[in-house]
Amino acid sequence: MRRFCLIAAIGMACFALAGSAQDAPAAGPYKLLKTAKVGGAGGFDYVYADAVGRRLYVPRTGTPPRITVFNLDTLEPIGEIADANARGAAVDSRSHHGFGSSKPVVVWDSKTLEKIKTIDVQGGPDGILDDPFNGRVYIFSHRAPNVTVIDAKDGSVVGTVDLGGAPEQAVTDGKGHLYVDIEDKNNIAVIDARTLAVTAHYDLAGKGGTCAGLAMDLKNNILFASCRNPQTMVILNAADGKIIDALPIGAGTDGAVFNPKTMEVFSSQGDGTLTVIKENSPASFAVEQTVQTPQRAKTLTLDSKTDRILLITAEFAAPPSPAPAGGRAARGQMVPDSFSILVVGK
Repeated sequence: MRRFCLIAAIGMACFALAGSAQDAPAAGPYKLLKTAKVGGAGGFDYVYADAVGRRLYVPRTGTPPRITVFNLDTLEPIGEIADANARGAAVDSRSHHGFGSSKPVVVWDSKTLEKIKTIDVQGGPDGILDDPFNGRVYIFSHRAPNVTVIDAKDGSVVGTVDLGGAPEQAVTDGKGHLYVDIEDKNNIAVIDARTLAVTAHYDLAGKGGTCAGLAMDLKNNILFASCRNPQTMVILNAADGKIIDALPIGAGTDGAVFNPKTMEVFSSQGDGTLTVIKENSPASFAVEQTVQTPQRAKTLTLDSKTDRILLITAEFAAPPSPAPAGGRAARGQMVPDSFSILVVGK
């Protein structure tokens, strides 16, 4: 997941509400409920809610690198894991071990936040997934090895997997299958969790490309791939990869989550929108709402206890120079202590 993907040259963001980048309905039940300006220096990427332990993990790069930890209910800071240059975090609820997708991978006690060990890995750790099926944690990298598999109980490396491309978000069905969107190949890779073999690649057939988010309806075995080019949510049958539908989303998606209680999938975008898609039935889907959010709030996590979505963002100064013809402008500096956690709900 590439941090701070610049959608367009912008001036001072200052949490200005962006216009919708799609023709979906703007009205609906969801709204921005809370903005907690928690500050702190350094970049950011993934955000992770431990709904059982009631903690929110936010990896911060820079000097010093660390994983900041907040109370999931109040968003008050409760500690950090120091010297962890991670991009993402995950917690295994059975072993109570937390993992950061850093190099080396850092492991901590999720109750005390005390470091337990570090694990040497290859590649460039980025995304991360905890799979309760067999108690393993998967570390994803855009370069080989694309996946490093770790036993959550003892931290041993079980093996590695070559996906043939750059993985972004991944999901598990909890029954022995993992699904990973391959950003640079426009497909979904299927992994057998028992053998660590890649059993299929589901081509998106031009319906979506550069996909950076992936969510799953476990009950109906349906995948939701949020893509940047074209800007669509591609909906597939997880059993065979058959495309069911493709619906418009905003620009610059960098994550997706599915809420089985409400039968809704959410895609967060850097253009200042959060797209909500309703699953009316396993064959019927519709864009339910486009929620306005601050610019760059493009990664998200679901608190499955409260059914609220949490996003992260910051304010940035104007870029130092305009975008060159056909290219991207340099990103402006982050406004000091402007980093914020956002809560979206009904």
